[in-house]
Amino acid sequence: MNTIFLQFGNDWVSNILWFLVFFVFIFFYPRILIAQIMFRLESSLRFIEGLRNKSKQVILRRIRNPSQHARKRISEFLDFFVIGPVSLDPFGIIKKIEHISERAEEYMKNFVEEIAPKSDEEEKQNIMMGLSAAMALHYLAKYLRHYIELIKKTKNFQLGLLIQMQLPQIEKVSKALYRATEALANGWPIGDSIGPFIVTHYFSTKPKEIEKDTLITVRKMFGKQVVFMRAKGPGGRLGKLGKAALKAIKKYKIKKIITIDAAAKLEGEATGSVAEGVGVAIGGIGVDKSYIEEIATKKGLEIDSIIIKMSPEEAIMPMPLEVLKATPNVLNLLEKKIKQSKGNVLVIGVGNSSGIPSTRKDLEKVKKLITRNAILMKRIEEKEKRQRKRFFDFGF
Repeated sequence: MNTIFLQFGNDWVSNILWFLVFFVFIFFYPRILIAQIMFRLESSLRFIEGLRNKSKQVILRRIRNPSQHARKRISEFLDFFVIGPVSLDPFGIIKKIEHISERAEEYMKNFVEEIAPKSDEEEKQNIMMGLSAAMALHYLAKYLRHYIELIKKTKNFQLGLLIQMQLPQIEKVSKALYRATEALANGWPIGDSIGPFIVTHYFSTKPKEIEKDTLITVRKMFGKQVVFMRAKGPGGRLGKLGKAALKAIKKYKIKKIITIDAAAKLEGEATGSVAEGVGVAIGGIGVDKSYIEEIATKKGLEIDSIIIKMSPEEAIMPMPLEVLKATPNVLNLLEKKIKQSKGNVLVIGVGNSSGIPSTRKDLEKVKKLITRNAILMKRIEEKEKRQRKRFFDFGF
């Protein structure tokens, strides 16, 4: 008896209360933890759904006098989906993917024509690109809500922890998608526009449209013909680079292909750093890349690439200043590769042509716009950092 008193003390009431709190804590702690996780998830969901609603307003502002019908149709169209082809038998899969992607593009163009009939061709392209980013943000919000409702229904504590661990990245991507919607809808250059931006330095005359939404200009450099290719601008387009490359290679007897594109950097690498390599630097669904690789293999062409590194978020947001400052390095490296070539060269500026004019005469204006937007993005990021710091200083 004395041993018990020595261990727990003489205050029996305190000991009993301690045991009661201990057992209550054991039974109710998981529920408290789930409630805490759900509060965090639902706060994040409200934030992302708010961005989604703001992205719809960005699209509406780009439409001249939007009708009530247009407002309703945009909300409905955000659920638009594309079903990929069956890939059990890979033979002919590229043609199937190309057919479905072209049908999706045509469908979106018809939709934009319906909601913005008074806009010009470039404005319609910008609205279409902005819609694509808004749709991605919409689906992100939908999937997050799906998992929150699933956690509520099943009381799955492990799933809640898993989603909570992903929240910082989900919120980061959602903010990038909102800024992408704003940039693309307004026709601003984004990080992925660096390829067309570089190539436009050589577009001194009116370019020729060799394929749908794809421009080329031919220049004499270092005793050889150099064909410069990019998507049509300044509206947001990706072009038909694969089919256009096939035509250019046959017509101009190309011996070397150089692709210039944005590429995802690793954490710790500097935004705007430049690297060179071998192969076709074209992202996306792979149709254009497949066309170029096939003809290059068949004809034994050299394939070089130059990449400008940035994060996936920076690629879809207004172009960072560090990416713009990489331009001289890329131009020097490109001309070095052209000089080393043993024959005619095809240079492809890969990426979204949003905000990039079709000739170099307006490039100075574009540089000023990129600089202004980059400074604005820095200020927004600094403001968000201060807000987060205040949030954690209060103990949250």
